[in-house]
Amino acid sequence: MAWLLLILGGFFEVGFTFCLGKAKDSVGTSSAWWILGFFVSLSLSMFLLYRATQTLPIGTAYAVWTGIGAVGTVIIGILFFKEPASFLRLLFLITLIGSIIGLKYVSS
Repeated sequence: MAWLLLILGGFFEVGFTFCLGKAKDSVGTSSAWWILGFFVSLSLSMFLLYRATQTLPIGTAYAVWTGIGAVGTVIIGILFFKEPASFLRLLFLITLIGSIIGLKYVSS
């Protein structure tokens, strides 16, 4: 259950970075809604990380949580914010995914 909470928290981390990017690109009321989405996603992400660390080792949980956020944010950047998808960038993204999976399997 803790791993599920941690993964969900990682997805909310991606959500708050997406909202941050959209808020930066919008103005007025639209920007305010994106900022609200940022704070809601941020709060849920942190709460789920907290809950996961009640069972999982904090070092592993934090590394996996930030890894999910980093991978997801890069993918969101490529898909929605026209960031580059160079070979080396994708190669290092794949190695990061492998490291996240490895941490999950070597943790109790």
